[in-house]
Amino acid sequence: MPVDHTSGTVRAGGEKERPRDGGSGGAPAGLRRNLSLWQVLGVSIGVMGPTLSANINPQGAEPAVGRAIPLAIAIATVGVLLLSYSFVRLSQHFNTSGSVFGFVGATLGARAGTVAGWCLLGTYLLFGMSSAYSAAIFSTSLIESLGLLSDPPNWLPHLIALLVLLAAAVITVFPARRGADLLLWIEGATVVLILLISAVVVYRISTAHGPQGQEFTLSVFRPAEGTGSSALFLGAVFGFLAFAGFESAATLGEEAREPRRTIPRAVIGTVLIGGVFYIVTSAVEVMGFGTRASDLARLHASGSLYGDLGAAYLSSWVGDIVTVGTTVSALGGAIGCLIGASRMLLSLSRAATTRDTVVTRVSARYGTPVGAVGVAFAVMVASVVVFGWVARVPVALPWAWIGTVGTLIVLVVYLLATVGAAGMLLRTRRVPRREMVIPAATVAVLGYTLYRNIVPYPTGAAFWLPITAGAWIAVALAAVLLSPALVRRIGHRLTEEEGLA
Repeated sequence: MPVDHTSGTVRAGGEKERPRDGGSGGAPAGLRRNLSLWQVLGVSIGVMGPTLSANINPQGAEPAVGRAIPLAIAIATVGVLLLSYSFVRLSQHFNTSGSVFGFVGATLGARAGTVAGWCLLGTYLLFGMSSAYSAAIFSTSLIESLGLLSDPPNWLPHLIALLVLLAAAVITVFPARRGADLLLWIEGATVVLILLISAVVVYRISTAHGPQGQEFTLSVFRPAEGTGSSALFLGAVFGFLAFAGFESAATLGEEAREPRRTIPRAVIGTVLIGGVFYIVTSAVEVMGFGTRASDLARLHASGSLYGDLGAAYLSSWVGDIVTVGTTVSALGGAIGCLIGASRMLLSLSRAATTRDTVVTRVSARYGTPVGAVGVAFAVMVASVVVFGWVARVPVALPWAWIGTVGTLIVLVVYLLATVGAAGMLLRTRRVPRREMVIPAATVAVLGYTLYRNIVPYPTGAAFWLPITAGAWIAVALAAVLLSPALVRRIGHRLTEEEGLA
């Protein structure tokens, strides 16, 4: 059995247990292993936000692929399954709250690990803000739909975003298993509602016709004439965006029971559940709106696909319920991102300094990183204040900007994790060499996806988005290149205290 170098604790099955608040022993409070497979799965699904993505992502793929949105999403699902292989292999060997910080640090070295961890921290912070803005957008839409306000003031969505972040922070401070349970219930309830609407839409278009003569057709899985393979992969970019956050289960490596089995299963489960859900719902959405050019134009312009389908095929109040469910789902995404960001902050801070700081504080009562939660919350709130009350921009703009920057950063994370997994597998020779084709294919897919996100280079306000993503990455690069002492300290912590030798 391996020995925990930090505390001397031996744990059956090779799982390291961090020091806890032992009362009489005087040990510092630590993260607690109390999460089941379903709870870890709930965090990953909550961060990925399938119900939210199903309502807002297919529109982006329509200009490139037309009616073949489900085919583009199926291509993306295959790509993410390839990517998940690297996370599964890595989490079978390492378990740490640092996720790719630990994974990449153990396989490619402290410099690469620090860059990967910093990038994933940025991803969770950005996607947490994006989730809060999404909740604000849908809430404002519901307020208008119910006739409560005909012309909501510009500051109202930003205020709602702040309230969503506050609620997410309060929930995140409590034991992670409670937040995970809540995430699972939130997503589960909204998924059931969407599937019920899907069943009604399929029944209507199969037995008669839709409101505008829509019919059941499998042509949604075939590109129209003139749509080439490059267009399909361009459309698949939006499918990849829908899966962003699937790997967040890996940040719970110190809180999951039997993490070397639980984390890989949660990662694969999240991708499989999300893939099936996205393919089915996108097919229903395209058929429900219709495959004619005018129908696809309405789909592209929709602000909530299932809200519009519920209103068209059932009743306007059904569409409002979908909007409520999607809003709550966005809150779940904010909770999941705060969980991920706080664990990343804790792990990075724990490795970068030898002193106890506010960021490394773990609640003795709840066993959660309350200091890191507070810092992550403050950063997210600051962005909302700047956009809402300093810049005074409409809420849809920062939502789009933040999502784009977060996507660019997370693609770099995925590339580093894939290369790290490949390096580990080559050195250890624990898998057949033929499996190396999977990381190679993943790098090709991720590289092309990153290329399609920056070429052609955006203009206008979007010109600054790749630059912003590059600036975030440059901070970590500067730190590891200009401070050899920091790199040595992080390398030592990864080897000794994180147990990633």
